[in-house]
Amino acid sequence: MKKFEYEITTIPAEKFTHLVYFCTDRGECEFQQLPSDEIEVFENLLNERGSQGWELSQLLFGNGGVVAFWKREIE
Repeated sequence: MKKFEYEITTIPAEKFTHLVYFCTDRGECEFQQLPSDEIEVFENLLNERGSQGWELSQLLFGNGGVVAFWKREIE
């Protein structure tokens, strides 16, 4: 049976100058009007964590920033 470990990290709102995350009443969510340099913040985070074996499970957005939930398999 596979076993996993989990980690929760936060990205403070100060890292972003303009982040618009929009959800419809049907629950479909997307980024809108996101500057390319802020996309880079996410890409760098995903690539850094991915190289350490972590997989992004969930992102939560709030006024204070972003909370990321990660998991990776334990051998």
